[in-house]
Amino acid sequence: MYTFRYVVESIDGDYANLKRIDGEDEDVKLVARALLPPEIAEGTKLLYEMMQYSVIEE
Repeated sequence: MYTFRYVVESIDGDYANLKRIDGEDEDVKLVARALLPPEIAEGTKLLYEMMQYSVIEE
């Protein structure tokens, strides 16, 4: 299974712009907020694995 790490760059209504922080892709990904944890904010780090997003606690 693939695992990716993202940071929430911005939130625009029902969508969030995610940028990969694990070094492989520099493009921003537009994701529906319904697929993301409800507590996200700009700067929140996310882990994507097994088709689910979760907040990375630091």
